Amino acid sequence: MSTIGHNSAVNEGGIAADRLRSIIERVERLESERKALSGDIKDIFSEAKSAGFDVKVVKQIIRIRKQEPADVEEQETLLDVYRRALGM
Repeated sequence: MSTIGHNSAVNEGGIAADRLRSIIERVERLESERKALSGDIKDIFSEAKSAGFDVKVVKQIIRIRKQEPADVEEQETLLDVYRRALGM
């Protein structure tokens, strides 16, 4: 069974065209929002650099803050052990 029309519920091949269109449009909207947010984040990093902050270190702090405290502590301990092993 197929119906003809732009807004038909089922189109050729039994595909739910309205549902598919909705999914595609939602993804497109979110991709557009992500692009805008990426631009905003880039602007904030530029602001940080202008204020004299090391952007690479700021990004590292952001990564660390996303982790569990126990995981951060373990990584810092291992880093210290490895540094001492290398005489650093």
